[in-house]
Amino acid sequence: MIAYIYYSLFLTAFVYPIVVHAIWNEDGFLSASHNPPFRGVGMIDFAGSGVVHMTGGATAFVAAIVLGPRIGRFTDNDGNELAEPNNFPPHSVSLQVLGTFILWFGWLGFNPGSTLEISSSGSSEIAALCAVNTVLSGATGCVGALFTDTLLTFLKNGEVEYDLSMAMNGCLGGLVGITASCSVVAPWSAVVIGLVSGLVYKFSSGLLVKMKIDDAVDAIPVHLFNGIWGCIATGLFAEPNRTKLAYGSDVHVGWFYSWSRGDADANLLLCQFAGILFIIGWTTVVMTPFFLVLKLSGVLRVDPVEERVGMDYSHHKGSAYHFSGPTAAEIHQLDELHESQSSSTRKAGKNGNRVVQIKTPQPCD
Repeated sequence: MIAYIYYSLFLTAFVYPIVVHAIWNEDGFLSASHNPPFRGVGMIDFAGSGVVHMTGGATAFVAAIVLGPRIGRFTDNDGNELAEPNNFPPHSVSLQVLGTFILWFGWLGFNPGSTLEISSSGSSEIAALCAVNTVLSGATGCVGALFTDTLLTFLKNGEVEYDLSMAMNGCLGGLVGITASCSVVAPWSAVVIGLVSGLVYKFSSGLLVKMKIDDAVDAIPVHLFNGIWGCIATGLFAEPNRTKLAYGSDVHVGWFYSWSRGDADANLLLCQFAGILFIIGWTTVVMTPFFLVLKLSGVLRVDPVEERVGMDYSHHKGSAYHFSGPTAAEIHQLDELHESQSSSTRKAGKNGNRVVQIKTPQPCD
């Protein structure tokens, strides 16, 4: 708890203000409102794919590396590497779904609200476009992540499984991905951005596991990787008319639209990459030594005994949930059933029969 207070104060006092000033303040060197703007256009990050989400995601990335994985995630009790990483199921997928919809609803204030006004000429049109694009990208991010995971699972073991956690995090990834460009892209572009966001989440989550970086809630794929994608997508899909309405100029627009003009102007795209490098560089340089100091001081991580028992018991006077998970014998029976169904699916493939299952995590003790 002390470490949480320390890094929250440090992050909001020394990291976010610099990033916000550089990109959103009219005197910032990357700001689209700077006179003159960097490379004639500056970085477009309307509601914060980079400023808000990438900064937080980069902080989480540094913290996860310095902190290290949870006990039992990649090694056994003797320190031997596990053949397959151990997955810790969430306590309640129902609450996860509820939380996702609450966040999605909040995004409809966050993105359109970044217009900052509604009564001036064009502002209501910008806010409405932001709302439409936010819904479209969140929905297609959910679909993209869910069905990509389902397809890969089917190709691997012949079973069709729908992972609700994958759907929810894909949705959040789509919302992060559209946050930078919600005021300057067409709705069809929002659909594409959301679909790609779902793929970015799925594969970046797998990449972290391969790198043995333990991200308990997949904040890094959602916020860092999709924050990066959201900034890049702006440099590709910013549409001339909508960019002029939101920022007052259509001289430098998305790279795809520049090609249609016949000049292949990539100044906006270059500004987006410059912003990405600045945000990741500043956050990493500042937060890495800070987390190392917290680790060396012994406040970053709880005692291993407390970690095994659970912080509900060690810090909150008892568990908030009382679930009993399946026994080892039940899990073994389930594995045998899956193997049997997988074999039946392959045999019945010519007849078009499929085994369909809903994937629900095991409850925690």
